Amino acid sequence: MNAWRILALSLVAITGVAAEIKTEIVEYRQGNEVFEGAVTYDASASGRRPVVIVFHQWRGSGEYERKRSEMLARLGFVAFAADVYGKGIRPRAVPEASATAARYKSDRKLMRERVGAALTAARGLTRADPEKVAAIGYCFGGTCALELARSGAEVKGVVSFHGGLSSPAPEEARQIRGKVLALHGADDPFVPPGEVEEFAAEMRGAKVDWQLISYGGAVHSFTDWNAGNDPSRGTAYDEKADRRSWEALRQFLSETFSVR
Repeated sequence: MNAWRILALSLVAITGVAAEIKTEIVEYRQGNEVFEGAVTYDASASGRRPVVIVFHQWRGSGEYERKRSEMLARLGFVAFAADVYGKGIRPRAVPEASATAARYKSDRKLMRERVGAALTAARGLTRADPEKVAAIGYCFGGTCALELARSGAEVKGVVSFHGGLSSPAPEEARQIRGKVLALHGADDPFVPPGEVEEFAAEMRGAKVDWQLISYGGAVHSFTDWNAGNDPSRGTAYDEKADRRSWEALRQFLSETFSVR
C-alpha cells in the first residue's frame, strides 16, 4: 500500500467517518490567461467550510496535488489545487520544468499575480468560506504560498513543504497578515542553511507569527512519494518526515481555523 493511501486511511480512523470525496475541475482567469484548478470536498458535509489552496510542485498541478487535496477534504476542508502555470502547461522533462519554475522565481510580481488569481478563485467556490482561507505548497508551491503571504493577501495562514524560503525583498514580510509555517528538510541541499537563517531573520524582523520545523536526515521533496529513496541525489521521499509534517499541518490548520 503506497504512502498517500496509508495517510488517507489514517484520516478516516481519526474522524471515524467515511467521507464522500468529490473532485471537480474549475477554470478561472487572470487577464487573458486561463487556468485549470480542481476543487475537492466532502459531499456528505453541509455548509461552507474553510478552504485550503494547494500550490503545485515545479511540474504543475497533477495527481500528487489531487491526492493531497483529497487528504485535506477528509479533514473537513475544501481543497483547491491551484494552477500557477496556466491550462495545459504541465512540463514533464526536468529542464523544461526547471525553466518554467525559474520564470516565476525570478519574477515575483508575476508569481504574485498568479497566486492572487488562485486566491480569488478559491474564495468564490460554492462550498468555501471566503473569510477562512489558508494556502499550502510543495517545493515550488511552497515558495508560491510564502509569496501569497508576503503580498499582503488576506489569508489566515500559509505552509511551505520543502519550499524555497528566499525573498528578493525581505522587508515586504511586514505585509504578512496570517501565520506562517515552514516545514524543511534539515539536509536539503537546495535550501541551504544560509537561506534558512535569512528566512528566520525576515520573519523575526517583521514580527510574524511563524514557525520553522526542520526534519533531521530529510532532503528536498521529502513528502513526495515519487521522489525515490536515494538521499544522496538531494531529493528523496522520507516516510517519517512526511508523516510528521502532515501532522504539523493538521495542527496548524486546527489552530488557524479553530477546528478540531
